[in-house]
Amino acid sequence: MVKQGKKGGDRLETAYWSLVGVASAVILSVQPVFADTIWDRFSKIMKDVYGQVVGISTIVAVTVAAIALIVRMVSRNQRAVDEATAWLKRIVVTWIVLNSLGFIVAYLQPLITGGNYSG
Repeated sequence: MVKQGKKGGDRLETAYWSLVGVASAVILSVQPVFADTIWDRFSKIMKDVYGQVVGISTIVAVTVAAIALIVRMVSRNQRAVDEATAWLKRIVVTWIVLNSLGFIVAYLQPLITGGNYSG
């Protein structure tokens, strides 16, 4: 009886060390995948999100500006014309601000790399 228990224990020990070896191999082979820091990954995600927002905002701005221009051209009511003009100004300013954010961040990022302002 004692020999059977020990034989089963040897199998369990062998299985355990095999599992440890496989887990170590997986960790060592996956390490290069996780080489980016969390801030590098966050930066990539934010650039992607910003690109999508700018693309969508451009389409929406053109569509709403076209509607405002049509209202401004067709309407006989002076109040509607004034409101359409105000909306056009808001649309243009908002679109310029959204598109300028990427330029500002791209310009300021080299100045403050690593959290140390070198200017």
